[in-house]
Amino acid sequence: MLIIHLALVYSLIAVVFANTEKAIFLGPPTASIPFSHPTLGDLHVDTLTPTNGAIRTHVEAQFPNISLPHGRATWLVLDELTEGQRYEIRVCWAATQPTEFRVVTYGLQTLLETPELLSGLSGYSQFRRYLDNNPRSQSRSTGGGQALRSERKTSVLFLQILAAADYYTMNKTLMRDVPPVHVDIILDPFVFGLLPRSLLPTVGYVVVVAIVSWFIAQYISVRIRSLAAETTPEKKIQ
Repeated sequence: MLIIHLALVYSLIAVVFANTEKAIFLGPPTASIPFSHPTLGDLHVDTLTPTNGAIRTHVEAQFPNISLPHGRATWLVLDELTEGQRYEIRVCWAATQPTEFRVVTYGLQTLLETPELLSGLSGYSQFRRYLDNNPRSQSRSTGGGQALRSERKTSVLFLQILAAADYYTMNKTLMRDVPPVHVDIILDPFVFGLLPRSLLPTVGYVVVVAIVSWFIAQYISVRIRSLAAETTPEKKIQ
């Protein structure tokens, strides 16, 4: 019964985050990451880990076209995962920026064997290198590079976020140049495979409120029955 209640709470919370796109996946088998270049750090993309699993940034978006039917792609690395562990990745954005998102994860082997994906990641990597002179971009990318200085075994996935503009306006500038979308990207491990870790405080609050409400309801029920007994006249025995 408790599991059912937790599932209900999670579904209600998911409805609250209306502008949220997410994907649920399992940590892949570990792979060897060599020290020799090129390494993951050379990609200059943002890295999320279970211990550093949230980033607030801007992603590029555009209107869908023949070459990019789902919009423009942003790539991240999901590192230091646990094999077989259940995770959720969420992209949250404001309703003032109507955008359609697609969130997909790829394993290292799949990426290497798919030329289209490898080409897309390479193009985005070049774009990030172009932004190296931007201090904000440098500060976001240094974390992943420092963690990859030596050969190691790790469970890693590549995250592709496709952003397509989903609006129409008479403003020709906005129709020609889609502004970047302000997003929060969150990597959330599941606890016991039941619910994301970030929801534990909310679930704890709901459980405490439910327990307190039960005791209050019991007390009120006893008081009502007591008052009813006092006000009911006793029948005289003939």
